[in-house]
Amino acid sequence: MIFKSRQEPLELTILRILNKRMELPENEKSYYLKLKKGYEGEQYFDSLMLESLKGERLILNDLLFKFNNTLFQIDSLVISQHTIHTFELKHHEGDYQFEKDDFYSSSGKKMNNPIHQLNRSETLFRNMLNNLGCQLPLEPKLVFTHPEFFLYHAPRDLAIIYHPQLNRSLKKFNSKPSKLNAWHTKLAEKLVAAHIPKSPYSQIPEFTYEELKKGITCSSCDSYFVDDEGKKLVCKDCGCEEDIESALLRSVKEFQVLFPERKVTTGVVWEWCGMSRSRKAVRRILNKHFKCVGHAQWAYFE
Repeated sequence: MIFKSRQEPLELTILRILNKRMELPENEKSYYLKLKKGYEGEQYFDSLMLESLKGERLILNDLLFKFNNTLFQIDSLVISQHTIHTFELKHHEGDYQFEKDDFYSSSGKKMNNPIHQLNRSETLFRNMLNNLGCQLPLEPKLVFTHPEFFLYHAPRDLAIIYHPQLNRSLKKFNSKPSKLNAWHTKLAEKLVAAHIPKSPYSQIPEFTYEELKKGITCSSCDSYFVDDEGKKLVCKDCGCEEDIESALLRSVKEFQVLFPERKVTTGVVWEWCGMSRSRKAVRRILNKHFKCVGHAQWAYFE
């Protein structure tokens, strides 16, 4: 059972929108692609867990805690009857070397050792659980989710699950029956309550409304080459079709994510979406899906 689902991080959502509306600096573009790739790996792991796990278990995803003035993150956590399992997820691709307790890429660049990150989180989380009165054993694992990742010279006793081992590991997981009670649910509720929803690590670049490209993009390929064909928009690049209302509302949502402090008005949406239609048509759609506050030139939607 999914007790806490994973949502796309706000930082990634903002960067994804900005990436199609401005030219991101090279370092920020690389950071965006890294976040995007990591999230894809997390989604893959989530779907595998949801499909494969048997018995009574509670799954909590994307947790950020603070204990003893120290922040730590748990990518995925499973509460079983007698054990709590935590998973540190990495979606690295390519060949890596393990040498003298360090990770190196195929180019020889020294990387942060995710085993150290796993051990740090384990220590903090174990102490946190003790404070919550939980004495269940903790089993942490580092999971490499990409099928084309390989780590050379890694000791066999490391708490690592590689992509080819995932199905076998989950079968072993399921071989241990699990029956939960109200105490387990209460523990899950305490962990969700302790979760910090907004990460202080977010790196969002500065931007202004004026410098962003306006227009409705294709929902499939992000192209701006979309034709208005009455009730639908048709992408000239990939052929994707989308209902005009859906496309406009999607663009409004992007505006609200980027500029949460600004009011949504007919004029702003008309300009933001680069609409060829009249403002009256835009206002009709907004009236249908939002609450109008105020009148005439002071009207806005929420």
